[in-house]
Amino acid sequence: MQPVHFPISVSAIVIDLDGTLLDSAPQLAEAANRMLREMDYAPVSQELLASYIGNGIGWLVKRALTGEMHATPDAALYEHAMPIFQKHYSELLLGSKPYDGAIEGLEAMRAAGFRLGCITNKSSRFTGPLLDGTGLAKYFEIVVSGDTLPEKKPHPLPLQYAAKFFGVPVEKLLLIGDSLNDTLAARAAGCPVFCVPYGYNRGEPVETLDMDAVISNISAALPLINRV
Repeated sequence: MQPVHFPISVSAIVIDLDGTLLDSAPQLAEAANRMLREMDYAPVSQELLASYIGNGIGWLVKRALTGEMHATPDAALYEHAMPIFQKHYSELLLGSKPYDGAIEGLEAMRAAGFRLGCITNKSSRFTGPLLDGTGLAKYFEIVVSGDTLPEKKPHPLPLQYAAKFFGVPVEKLLLIGDSLNDTLAARAAGCPVFCVPYGYNRGEPVETLDMDAVISNISAALPLINRV
């Protein structure tokens, strides 16, 4: 990680959803276990399932079925399992809650004049209802879901797309996230990235990632940036 001189000058901020703004692991894990039970598989611990979160629901389902981070189940089995998971997750979706300080941080960023977006690998069929149901939708000018574009994080395209939407250079776009996918996407795009330590980084500490700062919550980003 290269030395960074604070405050960093940024024009807009994009924020990850699961593990950064919302604590969605309990609902995702329960949906996965309901899927497994319905398919006559043994349930898996919430801790292990939480370590599978971060690459989108498709990978969560694959990992729940195989018990391995990078394994791919039989295609027919996966196609059978996915709608079962989606059914259960739809029922549990609005149980997810914003992390402490998340709404306060968004309010402070908006008051400081920063334009805000949300970039997530979650499918749009869940992202919209979740943002609406938790009261977060009103803070974001743009929402980029995992199926909005041909590529999702860790590809840089979602960040490049957001920068173009805001009309700012990508290097003036700050990403706040919680995982390797976020840092890889930011570095590939050439934009700064901060990480929160409480999210879903496959069970690994975020301090090991190539990012510009670890922040205790969303609000803690503000002293490290100024608006241009």
